[in-house]
Amino acid sequence: MSTHPTPQGRPRPRHRMVDRMATILDLAARSTHGVTLTEFARALDAPLSSVQGLVNGLVATGYLEERDRKYSLGPAPFLLTRLTGRPAVTSVTHEDLVALHSETGLTAVLAIVVGSDLYYVDYASSDARYAYLADSFVRRSLIRTSTGWILLAGMEKRDLWAQINALPPSESELVHRFLGELTRIQREGIVAAPRASTEADGVSVAVVEDGTTVAAVGIMGGYDEIAERERELIAALTARRAEWEARAAPENTR
Repeated sequence: MSTHPTPQGRPRPRHRMVDRMATILDLAARSTHGVTLTEFARALDAPLSSVQGLVNGLVATGYLEERDRKYSLGPAPFLLTRLTGRPAVTSVTHEDLVALHSETGLTAVLAIVVGSDLYYVDYASSDARYAYLADSFVRRSLIRTSTGWILLAGMEKRDLWAQINALPPSESELVHRFLGELTRIQREGIVAAPRASTEADGVSVAVVEDGTTVAAVGIMGGYDEIAERERELIAALTARRAEWEARAAPENTR
């Protein structure tokens, strides 16, 4: 096996077994009543015998639990989270999102990237559409959201080029626009009204901890309202970001 790093611009190599295990864990985490072996095999389009071996291994190591021939998430993933000693984002709280929602009257979201997808992991909103996206952990496109542009801009160059190269040709116009804004986004940590989505628009800022972009906070709304209130929303997010940066400072993490 080669020990050389992945060349810039090329996706990190995938492993079929790892992909299957990740899918199994994702399905188990999303299920409220457990997943059967047949359902796993159908989702993976894989032989039942192959899936049985993976599932048995995950049960044996505590990543899955079996009850009445149905599988749910085991204690191991929760233990790993506790062992890290901290959540993925520490400087932004739910109360911060509530305050932004109260101040602007618009939806406020906290977004992170997992693999090639964006997820809203917290929100404050009176709009049921965003509640659904966050509560159901629906995958979102990085190139089609203002928060996604922030997260892409905060990646290491190798990973950024790999993400861009993996996008379909139909996204070429958005990619061109994003790359034209990339240097400014990296400098300012702000994306305002990129018109990347067909559903809504937003203003988003980077959440930086230990020198790394770990998340993005966005204020979402209709195209016209976001455009009209762009400066106001940038000011609101910039003020809040100063608070988050102060919380993330080394002297406040001891």
